[in-house]
Amino acid sequence: MAELTLDLRGVPKVRAYADLDTAVESILDGMHDEVAAMATVASVLHHGFGHLWTGFYRVVEPNRLLRIGPYQGTLGCLEIEFGRGVCGTAASDQRTILVPDVTTFPGHIVCDARSCSEIVVPVFGMQERLLGVLDIDSTERAAFDDEDRRGLERVLRWFARNVV
Repeated sequence: MAELTLDLRGVPKVRAYADLDTAVESILDGMHDEVAAMATVASVLHHGFGHLWTGFYRVVEPNRLLRIGPYQGTLGCLEIEFGRGVCGTAASDQRTILVPDVTTFPGHIVCDARSCSEIVVPVFGMQERLLGVLDIDSTERAAFDDEDRRGLERVLRWFARNVV
C-alpha cells in the first residue's frame, strides 16, 4: 500500500469528511478485523485533523463496560462504565454526544486536563450491535459541530458493513 497521510486541517469540513470517508474505504478494503480498523481510523483521524486525543473504547461487557481500544494521544482511561462520563453516556444511549465545553458535562471524566471539548460517536457492527464508541477531544472549546457528527457517523458506517 502506498503511503497515505491526509492533512485535513483547514479544509472545509464537508470536503474533509468526504476525503476521509474515501480514504478509509480505500485503506480498509477487504479488512474485517474491528481492532485493525479502529487503529487505522484513529490514526487517520488524529493525524488528519490534529486532535488532542482520538480513539475507541470497545464494549467488553454489553450494557456494562467499555475498555480502551486503539487510540492516538496521551493515556486514556482504561475502563469506563456505561452511563458514566461522555463515553459511557453515548454508549448507554447509543447516540452521538457533542460537548462544546467539557466542564459543563455532568460527570465528565478528566483523562487529560487540556481537553476543552469532545465528541463521542457510537460504533455499530452488523445487525446494529454496539462495538464501542469513538472519542475525540480537542484543546479548543466548541471544536465540534453537527458537520463533524454527520461526517464521523458516515465514516463509522464502515463497521456496520464489514464487522459482524
